[in-house]
Amino acid sequence: MNRLANETSPYLKQHAHNPVDWYPWGEEALAKARAEHKPIFLSIGYSACHWCHVMERESFENDSIAAFLNEHFVSIKVDREERPDLDNLYMEAVQVMTGQGGWPMSVFLNTDLRPFFAGTYFPPEDRWGRPGFMSLLQQLRGVWVDDPDKVTQVAGQITERLQTMAKTGAAAELSLAPLDHALQHFSGTFDTKHGGFGDAPKFPPSMALRCLLHVAADETRDAPDRDRALDMVEQTLVHMASGGMYDHVGGGFHRYSVDARWLVPHFEKMLYDNALLLQAYTEAFQLTGRPFYERVVRETVAYVLREMVGESGGFYSSQDADSEGVEGKFFVWTPDSLEAAVGSDDVAYAQEYWDIEAGGNFEGQSIPNRLHALGGDWTVGFDDLPEDLAEMRKRMFEARAARIAPATDEKVITAWNGMMISSLARAGAALQEPGWVAAAARAARFALDEMRPDGLLHRSFKDGRVRFPGYLDDYAFLAAGVFDLFEATGDVVWLDASEALVDAFVEQFWDPASGAFFFTAEHHTDLIVRQKEGYDGATPASNSVATMTLLRVAVVTGRTALRDKADAVLRAYYERMARAPQSLCEMIQALDFHVRGPDEIVCVTPAGAASLAADAWLDYRPNAVIIDVRDGALAERVPAARDRPPVDGLPTAYICHDGVCDLPTHEI
Repeated sequence: MNRLANETSPYLKQHAHNPVDWYPWGEEALAKARAEHKPIFLSIGYSACHWCHVMERESFENDSIAAFLNEHFVSIKVDREERPDLDNLYMEAVQVMTGQGGWPMSVFLNTDLRPFFAGTYFPPEDRWGRPGFMSLLQQLRGVWVDDPDKVTQVAGQITERLQTMAKTGAAAELSLAPLDHALQHFSGTFDTKHGGFGDAPKFPPSMALRCLLHVAADETRDAPDRDRALDMVEQTLVHMASGGMYDHVGGGFHRYSVDARWLVPHFEKMLYDNALLLQAYTEAFQLTGRPFYERVVRETVAYVLREMVGESGGFYSSQDADSEGVEGKFFVWTPDSLEAAVGSDDVAYAQEYWDIEAGGNFEGQSIPNRLHALGGDWTVGFDDLPEDLAEMRKRMFEARAARIAPATDEKVITAWNGMMISSLARAGAALQEPGWVAAAARAARFALDEMRPDGLLHRSFKDGRVRFPGYLDDYAFLAAGVFDLFEATGDVVWLDASEALVDAFVEQFWDPASGAFFFTAEHHTDLIVRQKEGYDGATPASNSVATMTLLRVAVVTGRTALRDKADAVLRAYYERMARAPQSLCEMIQALDFHVRGPDEIVCVTPAGAASLAADAWLDYRPNAVIIDVRDGALAERVPAARDRPPVDGLPTAYICHDGVCDLPTHEI
């Protein structure tokens, strides 16, 4: 066993028996590299990453490759979920040097931590046009020894590029032009046949869909623009939930689709994907009222609460793609396995419905899907699941549960928990499911109580240990999540928690020189560039979530300084929003909130009555803040709720738009 055996990360522990002399990132490894003047091989991945497992089996368990690494390199293994600072920084280097990114990430650093070569997966020998890992190591070792000036030159150039990329601008004026540009961009890249944008592989475009929903809900826009935006959203949502990327038996979404049809997924399930897609389907349900979206939300929440939450209430990070060493084995079917599950009388019906045929649609077996039913009319996807097939689905689930399931990474990531807290709070309020809101509250209490042992928020929790000081996304996503709990419940405790987290991330991460937030605080060390995260990736950019949270907290508390901070961030990223709107969709949503101004909906409820807030959640209002006043404590705490009693002793709503108020009303 190597040093990784002492780590809490399941991903690192998976490599504890490799013959590679792995180190976790830390001073021991960095000091060894400096003392022995050896290049660093930095390998970054995560537990549910299929190709990370492949590279481990092929190369890191290979005695010859391991011996060469151990003699000539210092090898460091990092879990990207624990160290997003390192992952973000060196992923940018991979993208600069290769034009693409992904995991496993393979980066070679000099002793001052600057990258001089980078890539992703490498096979053990030359194949598929890729250099073999062993020959690559030999070449890099030769350059390191024979041409050290070249190494220094390349490392300097890449570092300079990373420093330039970290800089932001400062726009003089803000407008909604980036939202118009986003609509134009997505209209031009939309796949009119299968939904989504561009060609394979297709990742769930959660941020893009939510950005387009802002257009679809804006009654001041021309009807053709609104209809076009909604059409793109609905086609994509229907195709994703009809394809194999959606788990038709157990609920929840896989990571992404390897094809343009959304049929064949990479089978890992990530907490953040399911959180983000829950928000998109919930908002689509609020806007359209379609039962199809409600069913997807309900099935996805059922999956999360069944398989992705621990006894503590915190949500787990991911589930693996592989079981018994085979990707997707847990999730696929044959006619025989289907018949064993549903019975001979029903098997033909189930086969036709879920496209489970002899020969299959994936390596000789079948991924359940409904794409074949859509044909040329995607609206067929709105048809509800017949009652008899719902019963068969239960039998399929019970039969599948007897299989060997993929491993679950039980690491609790603060930022990703914040996303799921938001999703459950909002979905629970919109679908009138208090149990979902309660699950969100339980996770929030765990994060606030257990992830701050020394008063500072931490990144991850596993086996009773918290690890790594929190990053901007941890603070921002958790602040957003507990603010959503405040809106869903009217409980002042959650407002206090959100405001405290906002104050903490302003204090630790704000860069007054640029008007934006660093991803790391000053106490994060060993970084060649202190980055600012503005572009959306697999998750929304932390600067974007921080900005929207600043704006929402400012509405409720009346703290205009928070709105000024948000304004500065929007100005810093405005040129990027205008130039590449598809990459800053989350920031554009904050821009829309800020430029058009928020709707304040203050619902005041006398004792024993039903709050109008429950009805306010039934519609999609992207720029609204709902303040549910049920007791005097909140009325005293929130300026917008002061001196606003229930009129005539009835539940009353006070509605203001950007500081201009209507008369109080009793009618939703």
